[in-house]
Amino acid sequence: MALISLYNTKGEKVGSLELAKSLFDVPTNDALIHEAVVAQQANSREAIAHTKTRGEVAGSSKRPWKQKGTGRARHGSTKSPIWIGGGITFGPRNDRNFSLKINKKAKRKALAMVLSDKVANDCFIAIDDFRLAEGKTKELIRILKKLPISKRGGKAGSGFAGKTLIVLPPEEKEIAKAAKNLKGIQTMPANTLNVVDLLKTDVILVSKSAIETIMQTYKRA
Repeated sequence: MALISLYNTKGEKVGSLELAKSLFDVPTNDALIHEAVVAQQANSREAIAHTKTRGEVAGSSKRPWKQKGTGRARHGSTKSPIWIGGGITFGPRNDRNFSLKINKKAKRKALAMVLSDKVANDCFIAIDDFRLAEGKTKELIRILKKLPISKRGGKAGSGFAGKTLIVLPPEEKEIAKAAKNLKGIQTMPANTLNVVDLLKTDVILVSKSAIETIMQTYKRA
């Protein structure tokens, strides 16, 4: 099992915490992580650009002139793609499907690899009882500045090292609300983790109860 330090809200070490080896001590496979990232980004992609075909362009389907006798090329409709204002051939459509399939086991394994990498590089910080007495942003800033994620000399709300992701139990709302207007701080429920957001963050701060939720939600045999 992976072993990490456990801190309190004063930034003091109060013990250690054992993490499941199947989730927090998995060898990294860059190819699998890349596959998971590509699949997640593709599945969240929305087709916005849309062009009309000749069947969707407004206008008459009548011939612009008679077929014979004019000396000009014959045309069946001004909605033809070769006319200005006509339909578009092979243009982007909003019904295009970008989704990619990835195995559920492979997706969870990729997530475990990213979590393991954070633990191995001391970027996974566990806090014992993470609660706000007043539920205010300034209170959250005081706690964060005492933990290993803080950077000395920074101003309130901007003195943190890189991007920090706070992982909380799904029912915790106060901390998420207090962190909304803090630059570089993001919160996420423990049961909605994903590879892309974990890779974008520099430090992950997790409450003890959230770690239990993670191990229950994403446990692997």
